[in-house]
Amino acid sequence: MDFEPWFTAIKKISGRYFILAGVAFIVFYILFPKFFQKIKIQKLFPKPTHYYRDVFFSIISMLLFATTAYISIAVLKPYNNINYGPVKNYFFYALSFVWMFILHDTYFYWIHRLMHQPALFKSVHLIHHKSTNPSPWTAYAFHPLEAVLESGIIPLVAFTLPVHKTAFFIFMLFQIVYNVYGHLGYELYPKGFNKTKIGKWINTGTAHNQHHKLFKGNYGLYTLVWDRWMGTVREDYDKTYEEVRN
Repeated sequence: MDFEPWFTAIKKISGRYFILAGVAFIVFYILFPKFFQKIKIQKLFPKPTHYYRDVFFSIISMLLFATTAYISIAVLKPYNNINYGPVKNYFFYALSFVWMFILHDTYFYWIHRLMHQPALFKSVHLIHHKSTNPSPWTAYAFHPLEAVLESGIIPLVAFTLPVHKTAFFIFMLFQIVYNVYGHLGYELYPKGFNKTKIGKWINTGTAHNQHHKLFKGNYGLYTLVWDRWMGTVREDYDKTYEEVRN
């Protein structure tokens, strides 16, 4: 069996994580924390031991993500819907991003709700929630079982609608960028964004930070669509956003 694709997956996944989370950490936590202090969601900073814990669990998660990717994309290549040829239809190429976005946002919301069932929360999801004041390193800090469930988006994409390999790669890059932003600890969207026609449906850093701090509500990944439909947006979300972005 050829394990080269597995090592390639590890390098790509870990490379994206360490580069993006690392750059964000250097900029916001080391070089310019005072400059960005006004948009810091929680004014205190995590303890160094929290960073080490998050990186440790993130490394385990990335090994599991790579394993899922290896099986879904390399081992089961004859059976998946990943297109490795030239792009023939750019309309469907663009549409595939919409499909992956909706699929991942939906999958994450319901897996996240599942993780908040008492038994699973205490035994599994609590690892991620130990970071009540998250940092960029928290993005992939999951219990191994949760990491396996989170990686389920890979086969879901690979075995549903046809997706070009470059579109899949770009989307995976997008998801870690937004994941790092969600755990950044700073609100990058502008003042009043949460009240705009589009902004009210977008999951912000403030929304996810509230979830980490208070454990309930705001379960979404990219959007608050499912949260609003299911009544799980925190009632104090808008107030908190406006306090951060005053």
